[in-house]
Amino acid sequence: MYLTYPYCYRSPFTPIWAISTIEAIELIKEAVQGERSDELFYDSLIKLAPNSYQAEIIEGIRNDERGHNQMFRQMYTDFTGQQIMEASNEKAEPVESYILGLQKAFQGELAAIEKYRSIWFGLPQGIYKDTLWGIIIDEQKHADKYNNLLISNLSR
Repeated sequence: MYLTYPYCYRSPFTPIWAISTIEAIELIKEAVQGERSDELFYDSLIKLAPNSYQAEIIEGIRNDERGHNQMFRQMYTDFTGQQIMEASNEKAEPVESYILGLQKAFQGELAAIEKYRSIWFGLPQGIYKDTLWGIIIDEQKHADKYNNLLISNLSR
């Protein structure tokens, strides 16, 4: 029979990506810009899609990114009492080819998951943490969709 080490004798465990709430708020501010950049990039990628089916998939992802942007903005305002000003002169990053764009989008979604995981650990329990968990799941779903588009286009 195995005995477990009593909890009261354990040293506190801290995940390596754990951050403070202040650091999480700064990353939320960065996330707003990242979601906006993704939205513009996806607009360009939609124009290169080889058919309407693939364009619709990317449009759905882009629309999710718009929703994420709004939720991050609201979280930032709720935590700081300040609003994040939108850069109106931002231009979409050029897409060299559809395949390269899909690869970049796939990698971007995975990078977002990593960043949002850190934010998640810095947020207090409750609606903000729950909301961010939903965003993380969306980003994973987006990565899966981009992976699927890559596979289907590379197999042709």
